[in-house]
Amino acid sequence: MYAAASGLVVPVVTRGGLEVGDTGQSAGATRVSGVSIQHTPATRLWFGKVSNEPGYRSVTHHHGEAETGGYVLSGRARIYFGERFEDYIDMEEGDWVFVPPFMPHIECNLDRNKSLTWMTTRTPENIVVNLADVPDADLRDWLDRP
Repeated sequence: MYAAASGLVVPVVTRGGLEVGDTGQSAGATRVSGVSIQHTPATRLWFGKVSNEPGYRSVTHHHGEAETGGYVLSGRARIYFGERFEDYIDMEEGDWVFVPPFMPHIECNLDRNKSLTWMTTRTPENIVVNLADVPDADLRDWLDRP
């Protein structure tokens, strides 16, 4: 299944700028895949880049059965979680995060002036399940962040 037409098994390269945007999305986040079932022989892996505009916060969502690993490539991030999203963790460039399957959360760009870019991987696929949203005012320390 990984062999080219010649029968030779070869790596599959997605060239920069040609990433695929046909993947699960949440409003305000741009997700592009470099490695995914949509355009490579991969069947149990999604690896891509997620970009968030300045001041962005996602809708409440989870990633179904997918285990998610993230790396903050540039910018400052926050993830809200917990029963009423009363808890959060902050991250900055160079930090890694693991988000367990089915965990509702809200991803945020803490910076009001600069974009946030994540490298993200999921298994088995980029599952995005958007949930009922939470008002900004209900997120502790969101409205009054520096």
